[in-house]
Amino acid sequence: MEGQTQVMRWRLRSAAILLALGVVGSAGFGTHAAEVKPYDDKLMRLSEILGAVHYLRELCGAGEDQLWRDKMRDLINAEGSSALRRAQLTRSFNKGYNSYSRTYNACTQSAKTAVDRFLVEGVELSESLVKAYP
Repeated sequence: MEGQTQVMRWRLRSAAILLALGVVGSAGFGTHAAEVKPYDDKLMRLSEILGAVHYLRELCGAGEDQLWRDKMRDLINAEGSSALRRAQLTRSFNKGYNSYSRTYNACTQSAKTAVDRFLVEGVELSESLVKAYP
């Protein structure tokens, strides 16, 4: 029963971040010509979180295939207005992925807790981006 509760909690949190990311992806980011944008720090952190979640969810057998990588691709398509910008976003995603691939090689309770924290932070970042830059 506890396993089912945890799965349901993961699904709810995943749905929340997906919803938030969907809003970010459609918010019209990337329409400015400048490479440096006031929300870059948050956007790069969100990219890093997506990379970490992609690795950890796969490690823990979530069965989501390329879901988080696809969400990152959506973010790059929405925000990657130049090759440099796309590279920066990709580098942040890879940083998150690689950091946790060096830390975890088995799905532990600590890995699951990290995913939970990342999902909460990702939703908060996504929502703050949407509110600040509609």
